[in-house]
Amino acid sequence: MALDAAYPGMDYRVCGTGAALLQGVPLPAGDIDILLAGREEVDRFAAALSAFPCLYAASWLPESAQYFTRIDVNGVDLELSTVERPADSDALECVGSGPWQHHVLITCGSHQVPVVRLELRLATELLRDRPDRYDPLLDHLSTHGFDADLLERAMDANAVPAHHRRLV
Repeated sequence: MALDAAYPGMDYRVCGTGAALLQGVPLPAGDIDILLAGREEVDRFAAALSAFPCLYAASWLPESAQYFTRIDVNGVDLELSTVERPADSDALECVGSGPWQHHVLITCGSHQVPVVRLELRLATELLRDRPDRYDPLLDHLSTHGFDADLLERAMDANAVPAHHRRLV
């Protein structure tokens, strides 16, 4: 992998639908979302992929409090970002300590890829009210198990409404 060669040991997390797919949840994915700790890491990751077309130059997006870039890697949109807003919870998918504390390593070829836990992903999709995304996540977690405390904290942190909590 270009990243390993250029910057060994760089910490990142796969989040979004890609994280669910890597954990076996059958969902359509339009892109792959990579969360990095800081802007410098986004720039380094993008530099490691400089042989691929940049679709959106790295820049600050104030409305979402992210530093963001999009790169076309063999026809797949790879979105690299930070999320730079404070969080009091450890149970948010892309904000604060949540993705850094609550992740699993998934084997992809010869690589171990760190992906956010599905409990965090589910809370995000419940908040967004996307049943096409949260139904497969619920099915997967009911079959494979989940951390009930983490999911509860994630739903609290995301202020998931009661009618969606009942689905869980």
